[in-house]
Amino acid sequence: MGAFTKTRTINEGIQSVGRRRLNLKWEEVQKNIQEATFDRKFQYSCHIKLLQSEDLNNIFKYERGLGSFVDNHHVEIRKSNGTKKIIYAENIIIATGSKPRTLPNIQVDEQIIMTSDGVDHMTDFPKSMVIVGAGVIGCEYATMFSNFGKTKVYLIDRSDQILPFEDDDISDMISTNLKDNGVTIHSKAQLERLEVKDGEVEYELSYKDGSKEIIRVEKALLSVGRKLNIDGLNMEKAGVSLSKRGVHIGDLNTQTNIPNIYVVGDASGHISLVNVGELEGRYAVERIFKKNSSAINYNNICTIMFLQPEVASVGINEKKCIEDNIPIKVVKLDYSCIARAIAMRKTQGFFKIIVTDDKDMKILGMRAVGEHASSAIQGVGLLIKMDSHIHELAEMVHPHPSIIEGVQECVRMLLNKSIFKSSIFKDKLWCYRRKNGEIEHLQRL
Repeated sequence: MGAFTKTRTINEGIQSVGRRRLNLKWEEVQKNIQEATFDRKFQYSCHIKLLQSEDLNNIFKYERGLGSFVDNHHVEIRKSNGTKKIIYAENIIIATGSKPRTLPNIQVDEQIIMTSDGVDHMTDFPKSMVIVGAGVIGCEYATMFSNFGKTKVYLIDRSDQILPFEDDDISDMISTNLKDNGVTIHSKAQLERLEVKDGEVEYELSYKDGSKEIIRVEKALLSVGRKLNIDGLNMEKAGVSLSKRGVHIGDLNTQTNIPNIYVVGDASGHISLVNVGELEGRYAVERIFKKNSSAINYNNICTIMFLQPEVASVGINEKKCIEDNIPIKVVKLDYSCIARAIAMRKTQGFFKIIVTDDKDMKILGMRAVGEHASSAIQGVGLLIKMDSHIHELAEMVHPHPSIIEGVQECVRMLLNKSIFKSSIFKDKLWCYRRKNGEIEHLQRL
């Protein structure tokens, strides 16, 4: 887990009292992170010890060290004391994860110019920080540090919008909230240089109109993605081939070109999500033991972005449908129409469901933005996996009052059964067809 996830409880405390800031010290934040990390590691440690017990016939053996392939059945383990050990395995799973990516010509010292690894070793809130990269992780860190109210945050975004892979309505809402929280977003900016000068960070930006800008801050955080953590594995000795993105796994079934070697999680270079890594790990083990497991379906992977407000997603978004020229129907419901959101006084956000433009109206994707957004997508993810349509979702009875009632109302709007009419609540409800680059508003009377 990253720091943005572990400190979410503290951030929620800040949000619960509005824009008033809690006078927290960095030591308190670090203590919260360390305790959460220890608890999770302790769970795994206890589990590992249990698996190594004689009562379970020692079905599991743990070896600590740096591993590298000798061949496709042997791995050499280098211990911290300098000793080496070679072990044999009939099957091998590569699950070495990833590490922060850096940029050429930028010297990272993890003290002044940092990656996410360096944040864990900070001793205090910086007075100012520039974050390079406006993807999910960059925006999450910008949200976290701006929420604490002790750091002036600058966010460098070379694209037209932050979160460039997401729909404009999501990007615009998150961007507005970051700016309202004091974050300066350098849009359409090209980073020319970033270096340490006199103990501070100086960076220079250029823009398409020819203008340039030089700014100094206390710290810099590079958030430009992650790269495979496979250095030193010597996979060529095992015959494992690599693709441009990672370890080559052909049809994404976790098996490499060497039949007894599998790769899961970030090491595959596929989807860098914890839940995906766990899913692939389970699938690889089941394949090794010849269990009848269903092929992995990557179309219904649920994700969450810890932003302000929270963003949850499953399936494809509207932007992807436009790129692939997929005819769709889209329904969008503002949070201010949901009873639970009104009761919580958390009405910023929306639900958006995308379905096929036919009588079946199969569910292609969903985006939820707002308080408790992540609680609303699991059911839709299951229906996407089952290749189901909204008629099945319409038959479900949702608890009241709950955020997921927004899903129910979206379905009713598509079926023209909602008590809310888009012709009346024009700034709260949207229902339209998108086909061949054209938008047709479906007024529900």
